[in-house]
Amino acid sequence: MTRTVGTDGPPASATDGGLTTGIEAALSVYLEGRLADTSAIDPAFGRATESLADFVLSGGKRLRPTFAWWGWRGAGGATDAPEAVAVLRAVSALELLQGAALIHDDLMDASATRRGRPTVHVAFARRHADAGWQGRPARFGAAAAILLGDLALVWADDMFRGSGLPHTALDRTAEPWQAMRTELLGGQFLDVLNQSTGDTSTRAALQVDRYKTAAYTVERPLHLGAAIAGAGPDVIAAYRRFGADIGVAFQLRDDLLGVFGDPEVTGKPAGDDLREGKRTVLIATAVERAEQRGDTAARDAVLAAVGDPDLDADGLEAVRGLLTELGAVQAVEQRIASLTGSALDALGTADIAEPAAARLADLAVTATRRHR
Repeated sequence: MTRTVGTDGPPASATDGGLTTGIEAALSVYLEGRLADTSAIDPAFGRATESLADFVLSGGKRLRPTFAWWGWRGAGGATDAPEAVAVLRAVSALELLQGAALIHDDLMDASATRRGRPTVHVAFARRHADAGWQGRPARFGAAAAILLGDLALVWADDMFRGSGLPHTALDRTAEPWQAMRTELLGGQFLDVLNQSTGDTSTRAALQVDRYKTAAYTVERPLHLGAAIAGAGPDVIAAYRRFGADIGVAFQLRDDLLGVFGDPEVTGKPAGDDLREGKRTVLIATAVERAEQRGDTAARDAVLAAVGDPDLDADGLEAVRGLLTELGAVQAVEQRIASLTGSALDALGTADIAEPAAARLADLAVTATRRHR
């Protein structure tokens, strides 16, 4: 693991200015211990899991533990509470769940890069080819990615359960923790299914957004933080409404960036979502608007780009023009704004402690107006 190992410091490390640092320190300490376990099995396994640790620590927005932390704070959790360090460790485990999802998602989508670096399956395929091992490099890369993604999922559970939270708090988290993982995998399955069936409806795309992104990015992390704090049903309901809307809006922004984003900023090639065949709300809206106009040429041109692995820069620019001309980009922007507004309204329906209420409102805007 190339990152410097942090210390599992006091709760003050997770104040407003240092939450990301606290999350990464907790992850680093945990992963350092697990790398010792894997290296004891075999040095080759240890080296493989070093790649997993580097992937988890190599970047990302840390949104899921951030929302969980502020969900706990908003439900009465305090940084000077005896359990604050345990809470920080517990919510940091969400980054391992995120790592598992990304590794498997990249494999299923045949993505070549993530965060400006080769994806895990590509990196291990190259390792195989460079070493001249037997068999097909791509198959080895896929197998390694599956196993390391599974390991990240296992470690997420281990880190969460071993965080030091009181047993009563762990018992309260059973519902959101279990639901979050099932919803994530359900959303992943629906995403793959929609790509296979060619379902380009807005309904199908929104269902994927609801479960693949919203539930495990915002809604359930907030629910998790509230459960740790022992929040009442009014706070949990407000968090879930807020989280569902902001989570979908977050994914809609991601859809726009997947087509219009700058690769130097997003870390992924421009138009990769189109090449991978993702049936997004952006695409669904464009298809529906073209059909409403009776513009079959525009509809067919958009659909032809979805899943085209050879889509070049000129083809991408043509599709961007169609998405804009059909009004799909504007419609998605309006949906993002509407969802953000309804989410903020939901947040105001419960007694959320400060500074968490203000911080969650800020996060809602940051998540839906970002450039990467």
